[in-house]
Amino acid sequence: LTGTENLVMLARLLGFDKQGARERSAELLEAFGLSDAADRQIKNYSGGMRRRIDIAASIVVAPDLIFLDEPTTGLDPRSRNQVWNVVRALVADGTTVLLTTQYLDEADQLADRIAVIDHGKVIAEGTSSELKASVGAGALHVRVAEPEQAEQAEQMLVAALGDEVSRESDGISLSARADDPSLVASLLTQLNDSGVEVTEFSLGQPSLDEVFLALTGHPAEDDAERSDQPEPEVAR
Repeated sequence: LTGTENLVMLARLLGFDKQGARERSAELLEAFGLSDAADRQIKNYSGGMRRRIDIAASIVVAPDLIFLDEPTTGLDPRSRNQVWNVVRALVADGTTVLLTTQYLDEADQLADRIAVIDHGKVIAEGTSSELKASVGAGALHVRVAEPEQAEQAEQMLVAALGDEVSRESDGISLSARADDPSLVASLLTQLNDSGVEVTEFSLGQPSLDEVFLALTGHPAEDDAERSDQPEPEVAR
C-alpha cells in the first residue's frame, strides 16, 4: 500500500466516510512531512519515514494518550529530529505521550517528567532539572582537538577528580562530576601544560547521562547491551 492508501484504509475502518478518510489522510501526510511520498509504497520508505507513517496511523482519530516505545532507535540524526518534531506537535495538540527511550538526550529534549528505570525498578522521577539537581554536583565538560588526545585528557581528569569520566561518541568530548571548583580551575592549566589542545572547557549542570551514572553506578549504554534492557521512561 502507498502512504495515502494505508491511512485512508485505517480511517475507513475507524468510521470515516470516503471523503473524510481522504481528507484526514492528506492532513496527516502534510503534518508529518510525507506529502511528497504519499503515492509511494510504504515498503520503499526510509526508516524515518516509516516511523512517521506509523505514528500518523496511530492518530487517525486523535487520542488523549499515546504510547511510543523507542520510536527513534536506529534512526539517523535527521530522521530522529523529524520524529522529535512529531512528538512535540502531538503534545501541542493536547495528546499525552508516554515514551520509552534509551537516549537520555531525547528524554532531556522532550520530557515534562522523567522516570528512570534500572533493573525493572523506578529509581528516580521528576523533571529534568530536578533530576540534575538531585545529583548534587556540577558537571565538567571538556572537548579536545584530536581523538588521540582524549585518552590522555581522560586519565588526567580521573586522577584530578577521583571520579569516572564519560567519553562521548564523537571521541573528543569528555564529561565528569566536579564537586570542587578549585580543582576544575587548575585542571585547564594542567591540560594545557601537558600539550593537550582543549577547544571547550565548561562547568555546568550534569547531563542526564551523568545523572543516570550517579544513580545506578553504570552508564545508560550498558543497559542497551543487556537482554532485559531497562530504560528511562518519558511522560509528556
